[in-house]
Order: sequence, then C-alpha cells, then structure tokens
Amino acid sequence: MSSKAESWGSRMGLILAMAGNAVGLGNFLRFPVQAIQNGGGAFMIPYLVCFLLMGIPLLWVEWATGRFGGRFGNHSTPFILHELDPKRSVWKYIGVFGIFTNIAVAAYYCYLESWTLSYVWHSIQGTFLGQSAEQVAGFFGAYVGLDSPIEPIGFWLVCLVLNTWILSRGLSGGVEKVAKIGMPLLLIFGAFLAFKGVTLKSGEEGAIFDGLVGLNFLWTPDLSTIWSAKIWLAAAGQIFFTLSVGMGSIQCYASYVKKKDDIALNAMSAGWMNEFVEVVLGSSILIPIAIGYLGVDQVVELTKNGGLGLGFKTLPYLFTQWGPLLAAMAGVAWFGLLFFAGITSSLAMGTPVMAFLQDEFGWKRGPSAWMFGLVILVLGLPTVLYFNEGVFDEYDYWAGTVSLVVFALVEVILFAWVFGMEKGWNEINDGADIRIPRVYRFIIKYVTPVILGAVFFGSLPEIYSKLTSPVNGYVAAARFLLLGLFLGISLLVYKAYKKRLLFTKQKA
Repeated sequence: MSSKAESWGSRMGLILAMAGNAVGLGNFLRFPVQAIQNGGGAFMIPYLVCFLLMGIPLLWVEWATGRFGGRFGNHSTPFILHELDPKRSVWKYIGVFGIFTNIAVAAYYCYLESWTLSYVWHSIQGTFLGQSAEQVAGFFGAYVGLDSPIEPIGFWLVCLVLNTWILSRGLSGGVEKVAKIGMPLLLIFGAFLAFKGVTLKSGEEGAIFDGLVGLNFLWTPDLSTIWSAKIWLAAAGQIFFTLSVGMGSIQCYASYVKKKDDIALNAMSAGWMNEFVEVVLGSSILIPIAIGYLGVDQVVELTKNGGLGLGFKTLPYLFTQWGPLLAAMAGVAWFGLLFFAGITSSLAMGTPVMAFLQDEFGWKRGPSAWMFGLVILVLGLPTVLYFNEGVFDEYDYWAGTVSLVVFALVEVILFAWVFGMEKGWNEINDGADIRIPRVYRFIIKYVTPVILGAVFFGSLPEIYSKLTSPVNGYVAAARFLLLGLFLGISLLVYKAYKKRLLFTKQKA
C-alpha cells in the first residue's frame, strides 16, 4: 500500500469537488426531460421522496465508508469495502464495480464532454447563424456520424489529454482547482440562461410563447401518475444518475478526509448544491426556451428521444434568434456550463483508478494518471467510431445504469447489516457539524435497501429483454469489452490482495 496519501486543500474545495462530481450533464439534459415524461410537477413528489430516503442516506453511507477505509490507507472501493468486513474476501470483488464503473463511464463520457467543447468553439465562430433548424440538427448528425472525422476525434483527444493532465496534478493541485473555477462559472452561466429562459416574451426575439409557459408546463402536476411504479423507478433512477452514487468516486474522495473531519454536513452540502443546480437551474433553461419557440406539443415530441437532441440539435438554432452577440454568449454559456459539469464529473471518475494503482502497486501520481488516460483512449475509441451503431448507448446502459444499482444495493447492505448499523451510525456522526435526525438510522438500515431492491428487481425485466434481444456485432463486441474490463480489474484486485498477504507474512 502507498504510505503517502494526498489530501484536500480546503473544506470548500472538497465540497465543490464533491458537488462537481454529482453535477453533470444529466442535471441539464436528463432531469427536465424526465420530469416532462413522468407527470411534470407530480414527478417531483417521488423525486424528492427518493432523494430524502435514498439519495441522502447513500451519500452519508459512501462518505462514511470512504473516510473509514481511508483511515487504513485505502482509497479505492475494493479494499475500502474489504475493510468493513475483513474476514470475507468477497467484498473486494464487489468493490471492483467502483473501479469498473468509473473507467467504463469515463470511456464514453469524455466523448460527450468533447461535444460541448466543440460547440463552444462553433458558437464563438457563429457557425449556426443563418442556418435553418434542419441544418443545425443536421450538423449534429454529421458530427457524430464522423462525416468529417478530424474535428470530433480531435476535440475528443483534447478533452482526454486535458482530463489526464489535470488528474496528474493531484487532488489539491488539479481536481480542487478545477472545481473552484468550474463550479462558480457553471452557476453564473446557468443563472444567465435561466434568466433569459423565464423572461422570454411572446412576440419578442421570435418567441411565440412566454418563457413562463414552459416553466408552468414543466411544474404543473399530473397527479393521475403519482402511484405509477414506472414514475417511482424513473425518480429513483434520476437520483442515482444525478448524485453519482454507486460509482465509487465519492468513497475515493472521502477517503482523503481526515479522521475527525465532518462528513455529515459536507455530504448534505454537496447533495443540496447538486439539487439546486438540477431543480432550479436545470428546469429553467432547456424546456422554457424550447417551449417559448416551439410550443408544448413539439417539445413533448422531441423529448421522446431524450435531452441530447434538444440540447445539441435544437437549442443552438433557437439561440440564433437572439442576434449574433447574444447567440454567441448564450452558446458559450450553455455549452460552457455543460463542459464544466462534464469535466468535474469525469475527473472524479479518474481518481479511484489512480488511487488503486498508487495504493496497491506503488505507482506515482503522474504515471497512474496517464495510464488511466491510455485505458480511456482504448476503451473510448469504439464509442467515437461506432456511435451510430449503439456502442455509446451500450456502455451507458451497463456501466452508467445497471452497475450503479447493483453496487449501491450491496454497499448499503454491507454497511448497515454486516459492518453494523451501530458502528456505521457512529462513523457518520463522528466529527459531525450537524445533528442527524435519528430516524435516518432506521431509514439507512431498512428503507434505503428496500427502495434499492425495488429499483433493482423492477429493472430485471428490462435487463432480461436487453440480454435476449438480437444485437449487431458492434454492440456484442462492446459487451465483451466491458466484461473483459471487469474481469481484468478483478484479476488486478486478486494480485493486489495476494501482494498484501505476502507483505503481512514478511512483516510478521
């Protein structure tokens, strides 16, 4: 194990980095679409219930687990989980999910992140000025279709190198600095666009409806949907997606927190900052602007294909209605905030991988960062070259959805039932700057596992259908790549464990 651990430079830097880990592209592209598809304002009821009964408890569990493991020199989930129950070796292989998920998600996430950087450049250039809606939408199709491969591959490589270089600078010198710059800029850009969105006036700048029409539509509750299991599963899934729980990155960040440093308030602060960005800013930009120009029916139709189409195909065209200067400013603000949301999340994905290499194999910070970059280059290339063949979506489904639920479910059972709720509760409250309501002790032990179990078992029919449906060769190859990645990490964990045993024997 590594004897020299890094640390955070400041509490604010830690909170911003944790919030940056959670605040991602889904806050602005996925959340408003999920709300529209699942009952509008009524979606917020199961959403908030899931946040309070699953999201916040999981944040406390992952912060506490990470800090506890860090106390023994562990900074990646295989051996953080193993530390909770050292007598059983199975937990370290469950912890493989905490490395696998970060690598697999980063492999496609970095490409998505590169789109935002490219669109910032095109917004400054004025590429979309004078184009029709169809031409702007066609630009995105040509981009991901690699009609001109130099630009998309070039921006992807730039993002990959940038992420890797920042990671090589360490926690306080790299990740924390980016969070301190990126998160405030994200909030400023978001506030500017939200103001423009909600103050749109019918008949001005080409708008056909007030911006408040979109906001009202988004938040008008359809209470007939409130008891639908589908809505509750969607709400729970969004909480997973938005808080970045079940990935292993929170545990890694928290493992660098000192033994008596607060985690209770820190976890709450990062969680509520994410919710502010998602619920307040995320709901005030995409949908109000789109409905202001296109109307409710057309936007509802467009959201059937998710938020990527609205965000990349539609919004750049709508910005041009504001004139050259404001169009450029809006484009830079929109794609700039998406870029900062993306990079703060992708940096969090690299940290657990680096920590594993440093702890278990004695690698230095720089080489471990560049090895992570190399792995992402190899695994990510198929998502770039074969995006339209479904490779990107396949990575997202297995690593960005299924893996999160499996890991979080097992993790909370380990924490509450194996490690023990008595010790777990003490760990959460040790050094706490707030008094956590005692009811959460019951919630973490009983309610959160039940919700997670419902999400997992409710997803089994879809998983079965996915596995038994015919797929093309590219998707099949993607599945083999992901399986090979998981098995390869498991082998490294096995070797690391044997190395630890040998070290213990020699020391004895």
